Amino acid sequence: MVIDHDDADDLTQDVFIKVYNNIGKFRADAQLYTWIYKIATNECLTFLNKKKRRFFLPIVDVEQELSNKLDSSSHIDGDLISMKLQKALLVLPDKQRLVFNMKYFDEMKYQEIAEITGTSVGALKASYHLAVKKIEQNLELD
Repeated sequence: MVIDHDDADDLTQDVFIKVYNNIGKFRADAQLYTWIYKIATNECLTFLNKKKRRFFLPIVDVEQELSNKLDSSSHIDGDLISMKLQKALLVLPDKQRLVFNMKYFDEMKYQEIAEITGTSVGALKASYHLAVKKIEQNLELD
């Protein structure tokens, strides 16, 4: 979601600090995995929103910054198709990108995603479908 390896490391550390500090608040009505994933998701979305506000950048400029990091990162390797897919993901709104990543890359079921995001399965299916259409359109332009 954040593209930059250093940012991802920082977020991972922040997530596990929050998990450690709040483990006493964990209710066993959900799986531990789901609870941790929800914390990670919220931290990631908060980070992206702060980044946009901090630099007073419109979304397009943030997308360009992340795209440039994709091109120059030594931590991201892959063929041309993978790189095009990653860049196509950057044009999606954060929540659509999150749903796409969870469904496509993490192979999560809609019900699991719903528990993590607090969104209905129907809305998730719609978001995923819209994300796929936008990605297809973006890839056709290249």
